[in-house]
Order: sequence, then structure tokens, then C-alpha cells
Amino acid sequence: MPRWLPRAVVLVLTLYACFQLGSWAFHQLIGLLVNILIAFFLALAIEPAVSRMAARGMRRGLATFLVFLGVFMASAGFVVLLGSMLAGQIVDMVEDFPGYLDSVIDSINTTFHTELSRLAIQDSLLHSDWLQKYVQNSATGVLDVSATVLGGLFKLLTIGLFSFYFAADGPRLRRALCSVLPPAKQSEVLRAWEIAVAKTGGYLYSRGLMALVSGVAHYIVFVVLDVSYAPALAVWVGLVSQFIPTIGTYLAGALPMLIAFAVDPWYAVYVLGFVVIYQQFENYVLQPKLTSRTVDIHPAVAFGSVIAGTALLGAVGALIAIPAVATLQAFLGAYVKRYELTEGADASTSRSPRRVPLPRLR
Repeated sequence: MPRWLPRAVVLVLTLYACFQLGSWAFHQLIGLLVNILIAFFLALAIEPAVSRMAARGMRRGLATFLVFLGVFMASAGFVVLLGSMLAGQIVDMVEDFPGYLDSVIDSINTTFHTELSRLAIQDSLLHSDWLQKYVQNSATGVLDVSATVLGGLFKLLTIGLFSFYFAADGPRLRRALCSVLPPAKQSEVLRAWEIAVAKTGGYLYSRGLMALVSGVAHYIVFVVLDVSYAPALAVWVGLVSQFIPTIGTYLAGALPMLIAFAVDPWYAVYVLGFVVIYQQFENYVLQPKLTSRTVDIHPAVAFGSVIAGTALLGAVGALIAIPAVATLQAFLGAYVKRYELTEGADASTSRSPRRVPLPRLR
């Protein structure tokens, strides 16, 4: 046996063990890494406001705290407003539900010549095995729901803490990162950081514009249908549909449908139809054009980046895919060398190809 063979075997086994250990650690920490990634993009979004306040003489930590406080107060006020509105609407629907049920039963009895009774239906539902099993399963799932809620609150706290540190210590973080790089690379890192801040801000700006357009359009429809709480519902649809990826559209449309159903069941159908039509208009007309102008990427690239981000990281990937791709595209565009077109290539791209006549056949 050669002398190098045992050492090679030990080296291969050691490398394999290190690979397995690193893979296990990565899978265990992938949730934390995703939270840090979200916090980083959130810090990039609020860094322009923090930098303006710091340029006027305010301490950076205090400026970051004031920005976070403003965002938190606006979010809390919006949630409290919607919660009170939804609670009052649910109480009204519960009080009017027996009248709805009586009208439905009367229409069924008149159409099909039956003799149904609301009390009999209620007794059959209360004593049914399906309802008892559903109540038991719901009681056992309360702990799971509580654990999910607590886990979500812990994730929000983690994201907020890291984003606060990234925004408050942004210059210090950049200096620490550039101190380990050679002088030639430091300017490139700073340029990439500035591009990331600009693209993330542009993405949030485009989302804000689409939320405004969506809110105004839905507000007009709610006013025409005479739906209660039209301004609050319009704000709800605009914000939720734009800033919650993948499922935001369904969450945004469910609440107006519920409120419209309390006015008239057909109004809920009208709201559903408008939500579907507007979503198609937004996906294929408004979003590609507006995103390509504010974030400066092609609509097809924006659409593909959202699909790729969803496939990789789910809803989080869909949310940060466009600013990440825009940052990468702008950074590569600053360093990719471009060449002038030749005369033939320039002529072929600037003029439409001439139609060559086909020879006649005798």
C-alpha cells in the first residue's frame, strides 16, 4: 500500500464530514438567513429617509427609531381601523343571518314545493356527527394556531431587530466590509451598495403607485355599489394586494366581498368579477410597464424573476426578486464591456429587411 493512500482516505472522509456538517447547519439556519435577507432589503428601503435625517444633524440611531416608529404607528392604526370595521360588520351579518336563511328557505319551498323549516335545519346541524367532529378537531388545532402565531411574531421581531441594526449602523457596516478588501475593490462594493439602495427604493415606489391606482379603482366601484366603509376597504385592497405577494390578491378581495354580501349577495359577485378583471389588467398591462420604468428592467425579466423567486423562497422570494434582479442587472451593466455595432449589424437593426421578389416560373 502506498504511503499517501491512508492520508488521502482520511482527507476525503474529513472533507465529506465537513460537507455533511455544513449542509446540516445550512438547512437548520435557512430560516434565520431568510429573515436576515428580508431585514437587509427592508433596511435598504428605509436608508434614504434615515440618511436625510442624519444629514440634518440627527443621530442615526434616533433617526432609524423615528422611521420605525412612524411605520409601526401607521400599520397599527390601519389594523385597528380594519379590525373595528370588520368586527362591527360581522356582528351585523350575524344578526341578519336568520333573515337571510328564512328568505332562502322560503324560496326553496316555493320553487321545489318542500316544507323545510329553519328550526329543523338548525337542530339537525347541531346534533350532526360532522359538526361534533369539526369542533373536536378545531379544539385540538388551537395549540397549533397559537404556536404559528407566536412563531410569526418572533420572525417579525427578528426581522425588525436586524433591519434596525442594518439601517442604524449602515456606514459602520460598510466600513467594516471595505476594510477587509483591497482599495481597488472598495469602490465597487460601495457602488453596488448605492445601486441596491436606489433599486430597492424604486421597487417600493412602484409598489406604492400600483397600490394607489388599485385603491382608487376599487374605491370607485365600492362607492357605486354603495358598500359601507369604502375608503378603508380601498386602502386595504391597495396595500394588501401589492405588499403581500402570492396570496395578497385573495386576502384583499375576500374582505370587500364579505362586506358587500351584507348589503346584497349579488354585490359580492360584482366585487369578485371586478377584482378578477382588475387583477388581469394589473398583471399584464400596469405592473410590467410601471415596474420596468421605476426599477429599469424589462417586463419579461421582471415577470421571470418573480416566478424564479417564488420557486426558490416562496412568498419572500417573490417580494425581493425584482429589486435583487434590478440590482444585479445594474451592477453588471456598469462593468460589462460593450462594443460598437458594425455597419451591417447597425443597418439590419435600424431598417426592416427588404422583401426580395421571388422568380417567376413559366
